[in-house]
Amino acid sequence: MAEQKRDYYEVLGVAKTASDQEIKSAYKKMAIKYHPDRQGDKSEAEKKEAEARFKEAAEAYDVLHDPEKRQRYDQFGFAGVGGAAGGGYQNMSVDDIFSQFGDIFSDLFGGGASFGGMGGFGRGFGGRAAQPKGSDLRLKVRLTLKECATGVTKKFKVRKQVACAHCHGTGAEGGSSDKQTCSTCKGRGVVMRSQRTMLGIMQTQSVCPDCGGEGTIIKNKCRQCGGTGLQNGDDVVEVKIPAGVQDGMVLNVPGKGNAAPRGGVPGDIQVFIEVEQDKDFVRQGNDLLYQLVIDVPTAVLGGAVEVPTIDGKVKVKIDPGTQPGKVLRLRGKGIPALQGYGHSVGDLIVNVSVYVPQTLSRDEKEAFERMRGSDNMKPNQSVKNNLFNRFKQMFE
Repeated sequence: MAEQKRDYYEVLGVAKTASDQEIKSAYKKMAIKYHPDRQGDKSEAEKKEAEARFKEAAEAYDVLHDPEKRQRYDQFGFAGVGGAAGGGYQNMSVDDIFSQFGDIFSDLFGGGASFGGMGGFGRGFGGRAAQPKGSDLRLKVRLTLKECATGVTKKFKVRKQVACAHCHGTGAEGGSSDKQTCSTCKGRGVVMRSQRTMLGIMQTQSVCPDCGGEGTIIKNKCRQCGGTGLQNGDDVVEVKIPAGVQDGMVLNVPGKGNAAPRGGVPGDIQVFIEVEQDKDFVRQGNDLLYQLVIDVPTAVLGGAVEVPTIDGKVKVKIDPGTQPGKVLRLRGKGIPALQGYGHSVGDLIVNVSVYVPQTLSRDEKEAFERMRGSDNMKPNQSVKNNLFNRFKQMFE
């Protein structure tokens, strides 16, 4: 059984009200504590656990340092930021993670610096060339309220950048044989400069000016793509939308965006949810609101009426003497909670209104005239007070 994901705030040890600076500082401490080069003579099991925590911290920081991702996570939990366990970070190398977030350590290490002999990281930040990343795509999907309640799988045909068919994404005319290791950086993608200071030898690193950080040089660029390794193409993307999504939510589909130059990491697809207006219901959180209109005889005498739900009609009992504005609650007939954000199902809340006809036949008028003088047809003070209190609540 897979290990249950921990709350991202718990991972970094910060409160949900933590500032951006507090989140950044917490991630720095976690990254330094669990970096593989800091594990020394620990057992293999301990080193493996430290690496997992290192990657877990990176995943948490990736979400919480981004205002939009953090807002979606706070509102929808893990499903709001992709839902898949690990977020891809458990499959990334330590160096790739530092290449993605290494800039936040610049105030500690002088823009990518490490200190030799000071217990720092043996390979510095970016021990190998960083992989380029493809750009993200955005899609909008319209859902019915029923699709939100049950979940649905949608397929899209998207126009995007794919790997060049001629060079297979390498960017080189002759494939990998036309690529060589950069002689300037020796394939690391960065160049180092050492400087002696009063604290010891300080090393600073910067992106290699010759290969642009990729670690390789193309001798003969592909004639089809000009060395980018990319071309325009079509792809069919399948998106599984979980039950419980709401209008305005954004789902992330990792690795299905534009291909990256020369075989790098593909981008993601961000799916924006738009929910169609329903003819029967109004959604309020996970609850559904329905306006039930009954006739005067049913309100007076009671009876059974049909009420629509997401998955079919049900009969509800109307008590004799039901007043306009009475609320009936059908438990569990609403929208299920989004995966990763609770396990309950909302309710169907039925507001009862009474239809008063505007035109009457002669017999109907006579029947009502006979009832007009009855004391039982006149509201008492208790009924008046209840109706007035409901009226006041509308404006509070």
